[in-house]
Amino acid sequence: MAVSGQDSPAPQSDTPAAKKKKTAGRKQPPAMQSPEVQPGLPNVLLIGDSISIGYTVTVREELSNEANVWRPKTNCGPTTKGVAAIDQWIGDRKWDVIHWNHGLHDLKYLGPNNENLADPTVASSHQQVPPDDYAKNLKTIAERLKKTGATIIFCETTPVPNGAKGRVVGDSKKYNAIAEKVMGSVTGIVINPLYQFAVENIKNLPANVHYSKEGSQKLGTQVASVIRQHLDQPKAEAKEGILRKDQRPRKVLLPAPLPQ
Repeated sequence: MAVSGQDSPAPQSDTPAAKKKKTAGRKQPPAMQSPEVQPGLPNVLLIGDSISIGYTVTVREELSNEANVWRPKTNCGPTTKGVAAIDQWIGDRKWDVIHWNHGLHDLKYLGPNNENLADPTVASSHQQVPPDDYAKNLKTIAERLKKTGATIIFCETTPVPNGAKGRVVGDSKKYNAIAEKVMGSVTGIVINPLYQFAVENIKNLPANVHYSKEGSQKLGTQVASVIRQHLDQPKAEAKEGILRKDQRPRKVLLPAPLPQ
C-alpha cells in the first residue's frame, strides 16, 4: 500500500517531539495511572491486554489497603510483545504476586499483509501467533516471571463470542489448553480459570470480545479474589500448595456464581 508523502519531511504535528508535547498534558486513563503506594503492602503486577485494562481499576479498589496494584502503561498484546518487553514490565520492583495473560491477540487473524482482524475463513489469513509459537513464547515468559520470586498466576483467556471479527469461537479454549500444558512444564504456577468464570457469569458485548463496564467490574472482582488468596501465603507453603504430585498447575477455586 502506497504511503502518501513517503519521501517528504513529516509535518511538524507528526514528529515525535510534537507528539510528545501534545500528549504531555493529557491525563492517563485511570487503569494506566500508577497506584497510590502504601508502604509495607505487597506489590501486585497485572500483565494483560484490553480485557485486563478493563478490570485493573476494580482490582485496585478491591485490594485497597491490601496491596499496591500496578500494570504496564500499555496494552500488553500478544506473547511476541511479552517476550520483547517482559524485562521492562518487571523493572526493578520487588513483586509479591504477578497476574498475567496473553491470548486474545495471539489467536486473532491477520491478513496477508498483516491487516488486523482478518476473515479467518480466507485462505490467506493467519493467526498472529500460531499455537506452537504461542507455547514457546509462553514458556519463555513464564520462566522469566518465575525468576522474580513472586507468586505467578496465569490468567486464562476469556471467550470469543459469536460474530466477533477476526477471531474464531472456541479458540480461547484451545489456547488455554496450550497454556495449561506450558504452566505444567514450568511448574509452580497458579492458573486463574477466568474463562470458566466469564462463561458462567458474564456476557460479552454483542459480537465483541470486550465487556461492558459492569462486566469488566465482575471480572475485576474475580481477579482480586484470586490474587487475595496468595497475598499472605508464605512462599514455601505456596510452592507446596501450587504443585500436584503430577506437577500440573493448580487452578484456584472459583467464587460462587454472581447473581444475574
